[in-house]
Amino acid sequence: MLKIQKFAAIDIGSNAVRLLISNIIEQDDEPTIFKKNSLVRVPIRLGADVFLKGEISEYNQERMLDTMMAFSLIIKSHGVSRYKACATSAMREANNSAPLSEKIFETCGINIETIDGEEEAAIIAATDLQSFINPNKTYLYVDVGGGSTEFSIIHNGDKKMSRSFKIGTVRLLNDIVKSETWRELENWIKENTKQYEKIELIGSGGNINKIFKISGKDVGKPLTYFYLTSYYKMLQNYSYEERITKLNLNQDRADVIIPATRIYLSAMKWSGAKDIYVPKIGLSDGIIKSMYYETVSSVEV
Repeated sequence: MLKIQKFAAIDIGSNAVRLLISNIIEQDDEPTIFKKNSLVRVPIRLGADVFLKGEISEYNQERMLDTMMAFSLIIKSHGVSRYKACATSAMREANNSAPLSEKIFETCGINIETIDGEEEAAIIAATDLQSFINPNKTYLYVDVGGGSTEFSIIHNGDKKMSRSFKIGTVRLLNDIVKSETWRELENWIKENTKQYEKIELIGSGGNINKIFKISGKDVGKPLTYFYLTSYYKMLQNYSYEERITKLNLNQDRADVIIPATRIYLSAMKWSGAKDIYVPKIGLSDGIIKSMYYETVSSVEV
């Protein structure tokens, strides 16, 4: 018997806000299928306010209200049976995030759950990585966001540890990442990967997805450290305007792609990884999966 339901995930990041709607397809004695139905991305860039001034501006509060109202209508028109909205780094640190969340709930009916960095890393790492990884290998999983980057070490199919660092693309653009934070990250990666003979990277986030698409590589094939280094140098030879007009990047991607690439390259260098795999998964996928598995476990109990 075939059962299809729709779940929605809202990821309120420091660079962009996303709505993912997925079809959950269940069949007797067959693995559950998670199929992306719709993805909407709005580049509000909350972090540009919060990391510099400590709060979300009036302008971006209005944009958030408009976006959440649009998302609530899309969720309704799709007939979504369950949704979850998670806010990350920027909303965590904004001193006016609580009244904004209350206003969004009163106006749009969307309840926002602000999660910490460790929970964010855990949700992302739970995105059925097993279907993307070789159980006999060791990986450093790197999810680059606007306000923070989440790292997980996966050995023989098991997640050994996760850690969130306040190194993100919007923070780097605004030059507010301390050198001590970089050193702390370097030490963490080196200390926790040195025991493994060979390690490979898994990268997620909009920027690495874009780089992978531009590379023309087949799905499942990795990008090399050499390719990523060459691409990083090439990006730096273009001005912001040229990256929009000549490289055909969106304006909200053309600036953050450089600091994002720096983070991936740093992680590869410090771990000794030669390859990076790009499975195109992220927090919104993790939210969908976690909601489904919560539903299944509650039914089984």
